[in-house]
Amino acid sequence: MFEGVREDIQTALETDPAAKNRREILTTYPGLHAVWFHRIAHALWSRGLHWLARVIAHVSRSLTNVEIHPAAEIGRRCFIDHGTGVVIGETAEIGDDVHLHHGCTLGGNSPRPEKRHPTLEDGVTLGANATLIGDITVGEDATVGAGAVVVDDVGPETTVTGVPARPVETTGSTPANSADAGEPDVTVEATHEDGEKCGTREESSEPGDEAELSACTGSSPGTLVLERDEPDPEELLADIDDALAALDRREAELEALREDVERLRES
Repeated sequence: MFEGVREDIQTALETDPAAKNRREILTTYPGLHAVWFHRIAHALWSRGLHWLARVIAHVSRSLTNVEIHPAAEIGRRCFIDHGTGVVIGETAEIGDDVHLHHGCTLGGNSPRPEKRHPTLEDGVTLGANATLIGDITVGEDATVGAGAVVVDDVGPETTVTGVPARPVETTGSTPANSADAGEPDVTVEATHEDGEKCGTREESSEPGDEAELSACTGSSPGTLVLERDEPDPEELLADIDDALAALDRREAELEALREDVERLRES
């Protein structure tokens, strides 16, 4: 146990630039105090002393404002930064080298005694006020942005943000509508002087692109006519209606999640 305390203090020194020395960390970091209380409570819980474990967890919550159920599993070098408002549910599993900021919630979404809380694999970072609900898994070295609400699995080395949380596209990644990215938006049409069309080709409108046509049959000189596709107002209105409907659904989901979190905090 003392080896674990030394590791936790060293992690705080390396992670928190505000940490000045070991004595300061040992005496004034409630996030670490909550983890140390939990290790005692978890050991008692594992030995079947559930009531005593809950009493110690309750005392820890009163002193640190961090609530961790004694049955939750927490790995080595877990650092809860600031600590205030963190809630970790009964069936939550936290790996090694996990970093949680204040206000994080690892909540459940099932009334049955089953695996109903999140699993955080090694190296995960949760931003302030991040809320994770249900039996989901956040992969190794993933990052959850501040204020995000996560209800689905997060892949390793992935950053998610938003409500509900979605992966963040990194620079150089293929855009979501990449299937349409290569579609041309300019039509090049060649006609004879008498108006007869002799060939067409669609080209991109990017600067530097040149429209090339296959040779027209006949001796009459050809004329190039550029035609750009115009957006359909009806399609634009339909897209706007779909986006507003999706926003309403997300707001309803967020309100339901907020109610779940409030019930968790009151329980």
